[in-house]
Amino acid sequence: MTKVASVEPIPVSYPEPNDFDALRHLCLVKITTDDGLVGWGESITQFPEASLATQRIVEGMAERVVGRDPVHTRTIWGALKDQSWWYGYGGGIASNAIAAIDIALWDLKGKVLGRSVLDLLGGPVHERLPAVASSHAHYEAIGRMVEEAQEWLAPGLHGVKVGFGKRGNARLGYEHDRDVEYMRRMREGLGPDPLIMIDCGFAVKWDISTAVRRVQAFEEHGLHWIEEPLGAWDPEGYANLRAKTTALIAYGEREWNVEGYERVLATGTVDVVGVDPGRAEGLTGFKKVTERVEAYRRQSNAHAWSSAIVSAASLAISFSTPSAKLFELKPLRNPMQHDLVTEPFEHVGGWMEPRQQPGLGIEVIEEVVDHYRSERVEARA
Repeated sequence: MTKVASVEPIPVSYPEPNDFDALRHLCLVKITTDDGLVGWGESITQFPEASLATQRIVEGMAERVVGRDPVHTRTIWGALKDQSWWYGYGGGIASNAIAAIDIALWDLKGKVLGRSVLDLLGGPVHERLPAVASSHAHYEAIGRMVEEAQEWLAPGLHGVKVGFGKRGNARLGYEHDRDVEYMRRMREGLGPDPLIMIDCGFAVKWDISTAVRRVQAFEEHGLHWIEEPLGAWDPEGYANLRAKTTALIAYGEREWNVEGYERVLATGTVDVVGVDPGRAEGLTGFKKVTERVEAYRRQSNAHAWSSAIVSAASLAISFSTPSAKLFELKPLRNPMQHDLVTEPFEHVGGWMEPRQQPGLGIEVIEEVVDHYRSERVEARA
């Protein structure tokens, strides 16, 4: 019987062109079996201190993984949850660590059994999924941002999701007239069919009246969904917004576990539930969430905005659940998507297709991992 021989957490840091070349941080996990198989996982830690903290927790959790059969993903996931009860009962860094380990174990499970993770999740319920470009608004000139979106959609992508309040000179999310002009010109430039989604992110702090007024104005130009316009948790505010607007309301990606998502779903104010397997306790955690999303008849959406490892996990779970309706791709080439694996994720005429190779269906290039190890990036800086 194959057993886990080692668990290695690897903090990496890399410049992200889709985020104005900001240095972003992840904690990868490499799990090796006694017969030489390797599985890869990832936690989307964002900040250097979170990566280092996740590294230490993974090292502490390793004793509950080494010597185990990697096929027993649910058993090990439960053991890790038990390990973290004191310091991660409601989520936090413990959930990051569990996520990275769990994704790597699912990768190994598929390789041991000779089946894709999608097969192990029960198989595809979609033949293909529409792909959309997901990036941030950076430029000062609205016309330049429209031209950029046109370039992204030219190969066939079905829409764009644009982050407001991001790095650069766009200044979107702060001025009503500029925001509405941006939305109007985007619709004019892209035409009537492509989806346009707006993600307010962390920096944009709208009150309820501002959110209502802004979304109502956006709706005149065909807004598909508005993401986190009132942050992570404001049930009264979101109920007010929903009563006065028709665009889909998206939020949830800041939750850590199925209990947090159940709380959000129970409010009845969310239409599109964002989930990141690199945060929400891995593929095991993501699957639990999609089951609840399906029960509430809502839409799930993978927050696959880090490395190709999380993209692989996100794509597998998206194809396994009827609640997933599209898949986000970062449009600008970046190291953790295009250099990290031998076959980067690409759409075909605007459509994503499932991967059939064993495990996550990716081959990680370890020289790239070594190049972006956080301590080496800091030394080069």
